[in-house]
Amino acid sequence: MRSMPWRNGGGITHEIAAGPEGASLDGFDWRLSMAEVASDGPFSVFAGVDRTLTLLAGDGISLDFGGGDVSLRPGSDPLAFPGEAPVTGRLHAGPILDLNVMTRRGAARHAVAVLPVGAPLPPDCIAIVCRSGQVRIGAETLAPGDCALLYADPDTTNAPSTILTAGSGEIVAVSLWGMDDSRNSRENRSI
Repeated sequence: MRSMPWRNGGGITHEIAAGPEGASLDGFDWRLSMAEVASDGPFSVFAGVDRTLTLLAGDGISLDFGGGDVSLRPGSDPLAFPGEAPVTGRLHAGPILDLNVMTRRGAARHAVAVLPVGAPLPPDCIAIVCRSGQVRIGAETLAPGDCALLYADPDTTNAPSTILTAGSGEIVAVSLWGMDDSRNSRENRSI
């Protein structure tokens, strides 16, 4: 996992994975990251990018889209919005941790779903994040905030649709389409 300052310098993000491998913030087709948000302020602008934000920990954040506020609270559904939208975040009560999924329009698409542990994974699921409780996936146990990358060839018996999760709580499942074939050569990993 690679940690770096936000594009606008207002915080720290932890990159889980991006494609193509080694891509800069201006050159990725897709990107999965977690951000520690410790203060109010503007979001970085990513023109031509679709974003989905999911609250993983903390009391929540209100996002001001220039006249319309949206609140992400514990248990909220993921929020999708265009990366070029001017957004300012205001924390409800202390720092938060969020999952940020971004895809460049025309290069890739994504979907993010919050599911109970044990539910079938959606098609093309390439990553799961433990949102609450504990998740067992194979021999690994994920605690809240842990991630497992599920790069697998759909023609094999360990394809994401056949991977079973067990435990209690919720997972965030990330699906991607339009990615390059390099995903098939990576190993599952936890952070």
